[in-house]
Amino acid sequence: MTNEGVVVDEAIRAAWDSYRVLEKRTPAEERQEARRRIGAAVEAYGREEVSRGTVFLVGVLTGYLIAEQAGGENRLDPLGDLIPAVIRRLPAFETADPAQVPMVTGVLMAAAMGMDTVAWRDGYGPVPPEEALVHGFVLWTLADLFDSLIGRPGAIDRMMRETFDAMAAEHR
Repeated sequence: MTNEGVVVDEAIRAAWDSYRVLEKRTPAEERQEARRRIGAAVEAYGREEVSRGTVFLVGVLTGYLIAEQAGGENRLDPLGDLIPAVIRRLPAFETADPAQVPMVTGVLMAAAMGMDTVAWRDGYGPVPPEEALVHGFVLWTLADLFDSLIGRPGAIDRMMRETFDAMAAEHR
């Protein structure tokens, strides 16, 4: 595990791959490739680091949603609209453990307040598997919300994959 909110790039990519596995629009072969990358990242860096990658992306997407709507007429208030909207959708995920909602709400609140979500969450110790699963559902929900708000299904996925491709090109 790294420290001070720093997460291994491959763990962040694997965290996004967990979104792609949940997303019904992901073609079967791409879903299988995403599962392979997740497995490789877990093997190389551990489940905890991939979980931290998911917490990082929850922070990024929350911040992005807030920034994209700044000054907009119908913008979501982070504390009054955005966070409750995300939390209300969690029961749709049958395997989402309600006991994890306080911690994932805390991560969303930290993001809405401009805090480093990984550093904030790290302050509470390792992310248990049940909580990691719910962070994955939150990530999917935020991505879906972003796509819905701009009216372009799959837009955030394309943007994230382009970002990862650009990062990979830099490291070559």
